[in-house]
Amino acid sequence: MNMTINAGKPIDILLVEDSVEDAEMTMEALRDGRVRNRIHWVEDGEEAIAFLKRTGRHANAPRPDLVLLDLHLPRMNGLEVLEEIKQHPQWKRIPVVLMTSSSDEEDIVTAYDRHVNCYVTKPIDVDKFIEAVRSIEDFWLTIVRLPAA
Repeated sequence: MNMTINAGKPIDILLVEDSVEDAEMTMEALRDGRVRNRIHWVEDGEEAIAFLKRTGRHANAPRPDLVLLDLHLPRMNGLEVLEEIKQHPQWKRIPVVLMTSSSDEEDIVTAYDRHVNCYVTKPIDVDKFIEAVRSIEDFWLTIVRLPAA
């Protein structure tokens, strides 16, 4: 079945990625998969937290419907960001997809212990990535329905 995700309203995606090349590849995969979205790209973990807190230059940022998070980031790594998201009462229900080149079992176990929703290894298999985003959208954003920010 070929469908457009969230045909009514685009989803707000916070992309936390320090590599320009990987960020462009992710955005291209979302376009190719016809995922209706608004991407908000930040390059490190501290900036991701500032975006979520809506501080500084992110004062008017929307609360993201989904976070795409790299594991290896400057200033605050992806696992630290994930932990902060999942422990925060207003953010903990935001689905997080960890995207990383690490297939190390310890990283995978740690990510799931910290309640990541999906773990995707780079280079991204575009079909599996889009399938993961669709399943999160179908279940998490439609059935669970995040409370208003």
